Amino acid sequence: MAEGDVAGVAARLPGLSSAEVARRTAAGQVNDVPVRSSRPVTEIVRANVLTRFNAIIGGLFLVILVVGPVQDGLFGFVIVANTAIGVFQELRAKRTLDSLAVVGEARPEVRRDGRTVGIPTSGIVLGDLVELGPGDKVVVDGEVAEADGLEVDESLLTGEADPVLKHPGDPVMSGSFVVAGGGAFTATKVGRDAYATQLAAEASRFTLVDSELRGGISRILKYITWAMVPTAAGLVVSQFTVGSHDAREAVRRTVGGIVPMVPEGLVLLTSVAFAVGVVRLGRRQCLVQELPAIEGLARVDVVCLDKTGTLTEGGMDVTELRTLDGTGGGAGADGSEGVNSGADGGRAGYAARALAALGGCDPRPNASMRAIVDAYPPAGAAGWRGRGVLPFSSARKYSGAAFTEPDGTDSTWLLGAPDVLLPSGHPALGEADRLNDEGLRVLLLARAGRALDDPEVARDVAPVALVVLEQRLRQDAGDTLRYFAEQGVHVKVISGDNAVSVGAVAAKLGLPGAQAPVDARRLPAERQAMAGVLDEGTVFGRVTPRQKRDLVGALQSRGHNVAMTGDGVNDVLALKDADIGVSMGSGSEATRAVAQIVLLDNSFATLPSVVAEGRRVIGNITRVATLFLTKTVYSVLLAVLVVCWQVPYPFLPRHLTLLSTLTIGVPAFFLALAPNTERARPDFVRRVMRYAAPAGTVCGVASFAAYLLARHHYTGDGALDAETSAATLTLFLLELWVLAIIARPYTWWRILLVLGMVLGFALVLAVPWLQDFFALKLVGDEVPWASAGIAAAGAVLLELIWARVRRRERAEG
Repeated sequence: MAEGDVAGVAARLPGLSSAEVARRTAAGQVNDVPVRSSRPVTEIVRANVLTRFNAIIGGLFLVILVVGPVQDGLFGFVIVANTAIGVFQELRAKRTLDSLAVVGEARPEVRRDGRTVGIPTSGIVLGDLVELGPGDKVVVDGEVAEADGLEVDESLLTGEADPVLKHPGDPVMSGSFVVAGGGAFTATKVGRDAYATQLAAEASRFTLVDSELRGGISRILKYITWAMVPTAAGLVVSQFTVGSHDAREAVRRTVGGIVPMVPEGLVLLTSVAFAVGVVRLGRRQCLVQELPAIEGLARVDVVCLDKTGTLTEGGMDVTELRTLDGTGGGAGADGSEGVNSGADGGRAGYAARALAALGGCDPRPNASMRAIVDAYPPAGAAGWRGRGVLPFSSARKYSGAAFTEPDGTDSTWLLGAPDVLLPSGHPALGEADRLNDEGLRVLLLARAGRALDDPEVARDVAPVALVVLEQRLRQDAGDTLRYFAEQGVHVKVISGDNAVSVGAVAAKLGLPGAQAPVDARRLPAERQAMAGVLDEGTVFGRVTPRQKRDLVGALQSRGHNVAMTGDGVNDVLALKDADIGVSMGSGSEATRAVAQIVLLDNSFATLPSVVAEGRRVIGNITRVATLFLTKTVYSVLLAVLVVCWQVPYPFLPRHLTLLSTLTIGVPAFFLALAPNTERARPDFVRRVMRYAAPAGTVCGVASFAAYLLARHHYTGDGALDAETSAATLTLFLLELWVLAIIARPYTWWRILLVLGMVLGFALVLAVPWLQDFFALKLVGDEVPWASAGIAAAGAVLLELIWARVRRRERAEG
């Protein structure tokens, strides 16, 4: 570093001129790679319209349009409406995501015309001089032009564990990030030429992958496709070879057998539930950068928190400057001094001027240094000239600078963690520990006897003073910790600060286990042994960035789903490896890039809302999936029974469209968006099919029994319509009972929902033109009552099955 007044501004490169920027923009030498937080409109429309099952339903709809009548093609209009709703909801979510992404978008600082300006990432042109500081992400490839202790972590690109010290002329790659120091680099590759364009583009892209819900539904749809092909083929053959009805009737009843096999609304409602979740969280200033994160956070059983910025606010206040005697005794003769003392000489005054000098030579101070600058402005170090700077690093736990003092004396100063800078057993550590016990943050100001660039600069330092800082607790942190405790989610506080201090802060917030903090320097290196300590402990201090990553991996090795929250550059690696990464909106650019969820209002209290939203999505989709798959199971079973008995299919498409609308479609829409606080459980497919398979079997067998009974009773013209009406009554009553079971526990609106569906079916049976439209008319008393009796017996069986399923779920926890 060139010599100069620590409070002054060092000479620097001016960057491009406005004219040069304009010429390069016109030449297309601009960083034009879009980093999207949502899918484009065309992709949303295509994903909702061009699906396998839409193609099947669309083809069958065209067949019905040819053979008529139109009421047997109602299922086609339902699909159009469902698809339109899905597109609308995803577009709504897209608008929310895009607007929030603009708020949280990184704005790198570049020099133009000699001034530093913040611009969008897409505004960088070839040759721009981009400034870097701690936590900044390198957004394009370049060559270092200025370096002031610049250390870059390239592990996300190369796997190299240790930060790389950069010098002028060294290359930097997009996707890496700064962990210490500062500087500037010249952009040499922009746009699609940059090394990590794909990494940058995918970091905040809207996605629907890696979701147990969507993965489970995809598996179910694959199984359904396998079952549909042979069943539908057998049904087609049987309907054209059995009975005396004409070809058009055979076509209609074949279509009536195939259409309900398709759970057409299941994928739609899953997408809608996620999209509505995005909108709801957006209102709370929560940016969901990867859609499955809503579901993922609801599944976590361990949340790892970084204390600073999560349990405490980012700002601090210097409350005390305690001078030491320099040899290791306790407080010196000057004793304990307030932050405004020390201007008149003595050890306290000397320490205050040293702090002012340290603050003045740090171009990008962290929260601790900002508090020191506020208490001891750089103007208080008049005459101190800087000779070099050692930037703060989370791995080192200290920073430093070398000066020439006003009297010509050369000195080297370090500021950092007392337990790192001083040997174990040093008397000053006892005083620091007492302050840490009160939840205060303590830094040691010390003079070093070695050169600043000496790797052993922190050895044998002379302690000068303890800087005491008060951390501001977040008012809502205690309530959030209690929420997680009530929900069975274990909280682990993982911090680079002193373990005792972190434990005291956590204890003030009522975190269980905070009274026994663990110093991470004593953690075993072996993963399983580390996991054992983590399972028992709650608060961990003096954790290095690399250890944070190891701690997350150790928890995952025990089968835990781990969420990590943080805002500093030291949290990036752990955020990247965690199942769910959560960053504060005020966090570093690098943390926001790798996190799946960004809390733009910096409120830790938003996390319970995300968990609740995820539980709503998981619980409700499990409910509605049971409804849809019950229909698929009984439809496949009915087709098999029809083939085996060689009888006409019991239903026309209009009958199953009516039943699906009243017992699945409309109720599922409301149930999918309803509040739901059930805890998320794993193995979605098994839990859904555990009830849908037996429920569908009961519905299929009971409705077919009613159909065979009616066939035995009715003869002559109109017999098939009467038989179909009897079977429809039985199937409706059983599907209604499945709905009534799935809707539990009852609330007033759920009771009204079930009763409304009953009223809808009753209207069809009571209104003559609706009877004709849906070809539904109950004939006589004996068969309808027998059909209702069969449904009642089926309902008892459904209740027994449901009770057994619930017992097994409770036994599994």
